[in-house]
Amino acid sequence: MRLHRNLVFAVIDTLDSIFNEGAYADKEISKTLKRDARWGSRDRSFIAETTYDIVRWKRLYSEIADINQHYSRTNLFRLFTVWATLRGIEIPDWKQFEDTPTRRIKGKFDELSSIRKYRESIPDWLDQLGEEQLGTEVWEKEIAALNEQAPVILRVNTLQTNKAKLQIELEKEGIETLFLENHPDALQLINRANVFSTKCFEKGWFEVQDASSQKVSKYLAPKAGMRVVDACAGAGGKTLHLASIMENKGQLIALDIFQQKLRELKRRAKRAGAHNIETRLIDSTKVIKKLHDSADAVLIDAPCTGLGVLRRNPDAKWKLKPDFIEEITTKQQDLLKDYSKMLKTGGTLVYATCSILPLENQDQVKRFLESEEGTQFQLAKEEKILVSETGHDGFYMAKLLKK
Repeated sequence: MRLHRNLVFAVIDTLDSIFNEGAYADKEISKTLKRDARWGSRDRSFIAETTYDIVRWKRLYSEIADINQHYSRTNLFRLFTVWATLRGIEIPDWKQFEDTPTRRIKGKFDELSSIRKYRESIPDWLDQLGEEQLGTEVWEKEIAALNEQAPVILRVNTLQTNKAKLQIELEKEGIETLFLENHPDALQLINRANVFSTKCFEKGWFEVQDASSQKVSKYLAPKAGMRVVDACAGAGGKTLHLASIMENKGQLIALDIFQQKLRELKRRAKRAGAHNIETRLIDSTKVIKKLHDSADAVLIDAPCTGLGVLRRNPDAKWKLKPDFIEEITTKQQDLLKDYSKMLKTGGTLVYATCSILPLENQDQVKRFLESEEGTQFQLAKEEKILVSETGHDGFYMAKLLKK
């Protein structure tokens, strides 16, 4: 493989923004890919996948390259050298690569691979927490799975088409997919491709959504004509799925604390042909109080550490801090206590996270059920999804019924 200067420099520039300016990897990569219209699909794939790789293995590569948390451009080129050497790619004779540790890279890699925190490239505190929460055997399997590249999975929008028709139309556009067993609305790409440039996407026939995430709305199981609240809707991935399950009938209220996310939800809903969605900004406690005892079903897709989706967001490993755990678990419990009040008697509440930690999941549900607000509820069922067992994102779902 021959390295091209403009592509390598694009990777270095992107890493500089991610490591030194705190930029989010997905957004920064997306911005970089718009830099040069002449780049083809292979060029774009190289930039995106190389950047994600180096972000994912940041600690391991830094240790091999002997970098101590100072990511100057010189050091970023050293990280790139480690990445290239471990893949058998010849380092070009550029001045940027003059001061790089091309010797002993593979030997150092073999040495560090026996130590889990380096092998899986994770902070000490996170490695310790994962082992405490899941046990050594499960944690080792899970963190290894979370370092693999995630597949691209689509959710067919049944308001517009069906899965078989979508598969045929995508194939006409050069994108091959396969059905996923036990996931009725899912298609998985056989080869990675830019699905957002397809006519099928423009027509609103699908959304990109992992198979585990697709299970959440199905878990709530809303029926047409119900009043349903998506309490932490964000940009609306699960809201749109709920609308399709409800066949556009009934009232679907999407709540969030960020107006820009609700604007994005409206844009996506228009493309998807989802007409029963009403967005409401949570700008005061009155918004929730007005909905007390009024909903047939409530989804709390709670903010969390996102450890179950590290495959897609590897930079989260470096942005997460230990004190965030206490902050987010307090927030999750507050949401359960406050938002559960929106349910009618006999209504259904689903609490979900994209985390694999019991302290964010079953422990939170147990705490809620033992609280004053939780005495009206009973646990109907719960499901824990591990990446190492399913190949899909790590998730947790609990269905609670209001007595």
